[in-house]
Amino acid sequence: MTSYPRWTLRTEHSSYTVRLSPDGPWAELDAWGPLGVEDGPSALDWSRRTHFVTPADAAPAEYLPYGLRPFTGSELIAARPGQDRGVWWDFDGAEEGEGSLRLTFTDDVLGLRTVLCYETVPGTDVILRWTELTSTEELRLERLDSAAVNIPVTGTARLTYLTGQWSQEFQRTQLDLTRGTFTMGSLQGAPGHGYAPWLAVQDGVAEAAYGIALEWPGNWHMTAEAEPGGSVRVRAGRVPHEGVVHLTPGETLSTPRLACAFSPDGLDGLSRVWHRYERHLTGERLHRPRKVLYNSWEATGFDVDAAGQLELAKLAADIGAELFVVDDGWFTGRGDDTGGLGDWYPDPAAFPQGFGPFVEDIRALGLDFGLWVEPEAVSPASRLYAEHPEWVYRIEGRPARLVRNQLLLDLGRTDVQDFVIGTLDRLLGAYDISYVKWDMNRPPTERGRPGDGPVDLDAEHVAGYLRVLDHLRATHPDVTVEGCAGGGARIEHATLARTDVVWPSDNTAPLDRLSIQHGFLHAHAPHVMSSWVTDAPGIFDPRPRSLAFRFVNAICGVLGIGADLRAWTPEERAEAAGWIARYKKVRDVVHRGDARLLGTPHDSTCGVQYDLGDRTVVAALGTGRLDGAPLVPGRPDRLRLRGMDPTAHYRDTATGTTYSGSHLLHYGLPFRWSAGHDAGLVVLIRQ
Repeated sequence: MTSYPRWTLRTEHSSYTVRLSPDGPWAELDAWGPLGVEDGPSALDWSRRTHFVTPADAAPAEYLPYGLRPFTGSELIAARPGQDRGVWWDFDGAEEGEGSLRLTFTDDVLGLRTVLCYETVPGTDVILRWTELTSTEELRLERLDSAAVNIPVTGTARLTYLTGQWSQEFQRTQLDLTRGTFTMGSLQGAPGHGYAPWLAVQDGVAEAAYGIALEWPGNWHMTAEAEPGGSVRVRAGRVPHEGVVHLTPGETLSTPRLACAFSPDGLDGLSRVWHRYERHLTGERLHRPRKVLYNSWEATGFDVDAAGQLELAKLAADIGAELFVVDDGWFTGRGDDTGGLGDWYPDPAAFPQGFGPFVEDIRALGLDFGLWVEPEAVSPASRLYAEHPEWVYRIEGRPARLVRNQLLLDLGRTDVQDFVIGTLDRLLGAYDISYVKWDMNRPPTERGRPGDGPVDLDAEHVAGYLRVLDHLRATHPDVTVEGCAGGGARIEHATLARTDVVWPSDNTAPLDRLSIQHGFLHAHAPHVMSSWVTDAPGIFDPRPRSLAFRFVNAICGVLGIGADLRAWTPEERAEAAGWIARYKKVRDVVHRGDARLLGTPHDSTCGVQYDLGDRTVVAALGTGRLDGAPLVPGRPDRLRLRGMDPTAHYRDTATGTTYSGSHLLHYGLPFRWSAGHDAGLVVLIRQ
């Protein structure tokens, strides 16, 4: 029997085995699952009776070009200009390293070298995959996916993904894919509000869950297909806005990294794999406490002046906030959303004593100071646009379309990047600013750069965006950076690696935000989830919820306050101070512990459980009836915990009640909900 090369990558709890196919010059998945799963016949082996398709179309291939795989979907489509499309390659060798693998394939006729790259992430169950393409000839790349991911299923595959729109992001959605194709993505120059670049796949029978997430803050797609061989094959990658990428001789193009994750414990276990990975991305910044923020936007809107902001800052400091952020409206020409963007200088009319003394007054209250910016946008009436109309995306001879009364700067241009870097350096150098909120509220429409010929504008904008963030991180390492794009439209691993927190949605209504955060925490970690307490009912959802509910919900991530504190009663401010003090005692558990999602927002009780060392924090929320009547007469609602040691005992620090781990797992914590008590924060200490 002929032996074919086989390589295994191992993570903390999983292994991933690739082999060279016996049927052709390609690599295919042999096994992926818990450690040791590679010992035995491959579950992805197939009959090789292809009939009406080629072997390459039926194989669980890791990456194949059009040419070798003509029918069922290829990851790479390439051609010389004016010639037929297609790549027919040969295997050219493998390089193995500590936790890494590189498999090289070459097409000497086309002049293309393709390297499939794999790398494990220490301390996680994530494997990164990407592809490097090098040409000796000028080539047109019409498709350049990062990887294909094969997932064995014994029956129907269940897909879980995150959908939505502005103000309703991160809605957990599920689809049973028996046969056929499912695809999602964005052509908005960012991941978009409609879909997150994240997908989980579960076998219809087994509990195990597989996940993929694309590290790319531009145009993208993910396509899952239930293939004839009894597996689901997912292709993912970036989508060039112009439809094609030109590869010049000697150039190497690297595709975005695709993170591949595995958990034997279903979606809940998979979420913790992603949380650990994002803690890895955050690195040492994870140990810098996420400070309690007050943002003045919902209190003042564009009506920003020093006196009003200081009044809010004093109230915020009194209840225990640690950081004051002035949002939109602080700069020249910004009385409404029709002007000012691009002219990033404090408005002297709003700060008559000077912006520097205003910042010093904020800091004298014991608060750090932060500022909102939208570096990629420009107002047509701004001085910047008058001086540099060539800096915006445009199509020569065509009208410019305004979205939100603004245009978009071409961040792919080096001079535009230098302008943004210079603006941020000037603001951070002139004033004692420790927090920057970077917003993006306008997708690209007329996306062109007259005179430059074919240009990969989407990739150049992404490169410019990341260059500015990298400069910000390197030059101002102590500044906290928040990522925002009209809410949650640009949240993926490239952004998360360079920011400290992200803004999941502009919708802060309590019950809406509960659903948004439930979906968000499936894919992303609590320590990156900025979550505010705002006034209720607010502009999105009239359903009332108590101040306690709003605080407990926000404590599930990084706590912030965005309400108009001037309208709160002294009793409400005192209650808020109590919640903030409690949050400060448990935020290390919330941000660095293992998180478990308990129930769903559709249940009468749901919540999140956080475990770190011998401490467990449970944020419990009552979403059902609030009239005090229990679901069963005389019996409280209960929230079952997970991951507890059944033989251990746990003490509730507030009530002194002791529970066995078995009791908490089987019966759960009791809650009697009412209009005055619709949320609870329970801290348990293992005895």
